[in-house]
Amino acid sequence: MDDAEFEKVYGRWARRTPQDAARLFDGYPGVWWIAGGWALEAFTGVTRHHEDLDPSVLRADLPALRRHLDGHLHVWSASSGALKPILPGDRPEAAADDVLMPGSGQVWTRPDAEHPWEFDILLSPGTRDQWRYKRDESVRMPMADALWERDGIRYLQPEIQLLYKAKGLRAKDQIDFDATLPFLDARRRAWLSDALEQTLPGHPWLGPLQPANV
Repeated sequence: MDDAEFEKVYGRWARRTPQDAARLFDGYPGVWWIAGGWALEAFTGVTRHHEDLDPSVLRADLPALRRHLDGHLHVWSASSGALKPILPGDRPEAAADDVLMPGSGQVWTRPDAEHPWEFDILLSPGTRDQWRYKRDESVRMPMADALWERDGIRYLQPEIQLLYKAKGLRAKDQIDFDATLPFLDARRRAWLSDALEQTLPGHPWLGPLQPANV
């Protein structure tokens, strides 16, 4: 589905940047960060087109997120192309699994039906002290190490973001890997290589990550 077809079905998306997310999360009491292509661009300085912005919070902090957005943005559960509104008064303190659709790992937000969607917020497993990979929660890292900061905005570390991209291996994922690889030091390459061996053995990125290719 191209952008035009997507908008006919789901409606328009507003173009947002990490600075827009920083304004959105001002005063938010939980942990939040930017993932996706914006995180890689911030790390490498290599610019590219961005279709969307991927702000992320902890799944366990959904009640805090709903309180923070209340009165500003409506929250919708998104899963496999389906959308369901989470009404403000519907169990506001309930855990994510009690109010989201099955399989929902993100929420879409917008002011109302007459405005475009504003932010697609990813819901991450883990705790405020520990990042966990959603596809294999045995792959973990202290949250203080999983995030880095620039201009007051926290971003997901590039090796972690590439792990997320490795499964889909779309054309843009390969482009992001090729652009980011020269900026990864031996420690980051080793971590990504170990994580791929555990979760996606035989992945084509394993070869370029080896020390001989540094």
